[in-house]
Amino acid sequence: MSRTAVNPRKAAHRKAAPRNAPHIKAAPRRTRPGPMNLRTVLLTAVGWLVALAFLAPYAHMLLTALKPTPELMKSPPSYLPSEWEWSNFTHIWSLTDPRVADALMFSLYVAGASTLLALAVGMPAAYYTARHRFRGRGAFLLLVLVTQMFAPTALLVGIYREMVSLDLTDTAEGLILVNAAFNLPFCVWILNAYFASIPRELEEAAWLDGTGRLGSLTRVVLPLAMPGVVTALVYTFISAWNEYVVALTVTSSGDRMTLTKAIPGFVTSYHEQWQYLFATSLVAIVPVVVLFVFVERHLVAGLTAGGVRG
Repeated sequence: MSRTAVNPRKAAHRKAAPRNAPHIKAAPRRTRPGPMNLRTVLLTAVGWLVALAFLAPYAHMLLTALKPTPELMKSPPSYLPSEWEWSNFTHIWSLTDPRVADALMFSLYVAGASTLLALAVGMPAAYYTARHRFRGRGAFLLLVLVTQMFAPTALLVGIYREMVSLDLTDTAEGLILVNAAFNLPFCVWILNAYFASIPRELEEAAWLDGTGRLGSLTRVVLPLAMPGVVTALVYTFISAWNEYVVALTVTSSGDRMTLTKAIPGFVTSYHEQWQYLFATSLVAIVPVVVLFVFVERHLVAGLTAGGVRG
């Protein structure tokens, strides 16, 4: 029988190589990205146009806030200021009518307390309706959703009479109760959907480990429902932060003035300070942006993926 010829170089290489030598894989070749097709280019261009359309009002606000007072009355107006008055953003803090610093702190207090109160009441209600089937459950959730259709403007007379009867007019507590009440239905509805999507088996496993119902809610359910909690928190805070009509009706003193109520005070029948109005409006955006920066990482869905094996 004829034997196959063996290459002496390959044989020597196999003998020299140790048995336990690690197998080294070749590095994958880098592929250059191909040219973008027409659809990608069009979608990118449309996205940039939409972004510019949303950012254009803020750019106009910034340019107006940086103009000196004489230039605001010039006709025809100019888009770019001839002199950039960055001091307008510092002057607003020294004004006495309105007091921007006091209004900012009062708005932060009202919006933060309203958010915490709405979440504190909404989370137990949403958890109970998600985990228990009781008579009238569907009607209750439908009623919660229907209450979102009522605008605060249509209920101003009733709200004011209620505040007068409770002696809560011109108080921060009155604003907190009204803002929390109007945002409570949304918290219950969105959190009910998140709690219902969490498998019950996770709670049952916690119960077997000796954790009670309250412990399973705080240690298991709430961390998994954090995207829903953050969504309700952001929505409630922004709604309470931007509220204007109820604050205008219920409060009257200067030390209990929200920022949304203070901003129109720069333009009255006695004076027009448009540069301060737009500067304060830009300052009012900062707390919302900061809130998004801190909670953006929690807005991730699918935290329960792989939590329960089939």
